[in-house]
Amino acid sequence: MSEIFDTIEKNKEMMHSFLKTVVEMESPSLDKELVDEFADWVAEAFEKLAGGRSKVIESADYGNHVKVEWGEGERQLLVLGHLDTVWPRGTMEKMPYTVEADVASGPGVFDMKGGIIQGLFAMKALQDLGVELDRKVVFLFDSDEEIGNPSSKKLIEEEAAKSERVFVLEPAMGETGSLKTSRKGVGIFELEATGIPAHAGIDPEKGVSAIEELALQTVELHGMTDLDVGTTFNVGKIEGGTTSNVIAENAKATLDVRVKTQQEADRVLPIIQELQPKLDGAELKVMGGFNRPPLERTESIAAMYQTAKELAADQLDMELTEQESGGGSDGNLTAPYAPTLDGLGPVGGGAHANDEHLLLSEMTKRSALFALLLMEYGRREQ
Repeated sequence: MSEIFDTIEKNKEMMHSFLKTVVEMESPSLDKELVDEFADWVAEAFEKLAGGRSKVIESADYGNHVKVEWGEGERQLLVLGHLDTVWPRGTMEKMPYTVEADVASGPGVFDMKGGIIQGLFAMKALQDLGVELDRKVVFLFDSDEEIGNPSSKKLIEEEAAKSERVFVLEPAMGETGSLKTSRKGVGIFELEATGIPAHAGIDPEKGVSAIEELALQTVELHGMTDLDVGTTFNVGKIEGGTTSNVIAENAKATLDVRVKTQQEADRVLPIIQELQPKLDGAELKVMGGFNRPPLERTESIAAMYQTAKELAADQLDMELTEQESGGGSDGNLTAPYAPTLDGLGPVGGGAHANDEHLLLSEMTKRSALFALLLMEYGRREQ
């Protein structure tokens, strides 16, 4: 095993203690008070424990973000993570942090507070060993990844544009521990239909149902799904109408679209934007777009994965694999600007589910792998 691994392994009890602390600090995306408290904790921990220069970036409408830097110069490596979770305030009361054998469970433990802690102890190990890099290392923790980065998107893109490489501390692909070398792009659209109201029993022929209009649109959109290509359409929510005896005048639906490539995104976007009403007398309005581009597996990303695979095998006795993810992350935002390697966080499962968990025994190795990657790319001539 590497010296980095040994250094982190010596601190594993502290790492596990810190993990318990951060999981018990609830941080729902839309609860600014709690997210801000967690942001302050992260900024202080990375400064005191790992010697970083921390800055809390205030956000008026959402939680604050945190930026931590090591080193100087224009050449930089960017590391991404998010502070927010999908779990509402009070979840800890019914779903407390628990440890059974090798499994730590709790809201946000896997997605992605375990990754934050692994990043913290990787940087602590580099500082403890006096490792010097030729690049500036920048960690950026945003507060709104789970809700589409409304306040952090521009900040992430600006840092990515200044970076040579990006590493994302999102969880690995389940208990296989696979890195994520590609992610689908994500589109969110709102469909609003307007019909003609009428009495459903007395004058049904005079009405045009907005709900029927959206039902027809839903059937057509779902029919566009092509699993072979990797493109999916899902109308996940429909609401409208007033009572059962009134033909609905208004209805709206939310559409989720996932694509593997930017080319496919460019193909389907105008199809969605140009949807036309199916019923005579109905009107249809389409809003929204792609909020995350695809993270496509480029040659540069494949090379980063290969480097990680070799480091894992040679220095950590790990067999590393790769997978595609249908979900989006901050890494989707950086992919157009710099080669991005995702899934460097914890090994476990149950993201956003009641059985969310990680494997404690994997934290040291994953933290060490991340540190080794920073050493590799922080000293590499380009």
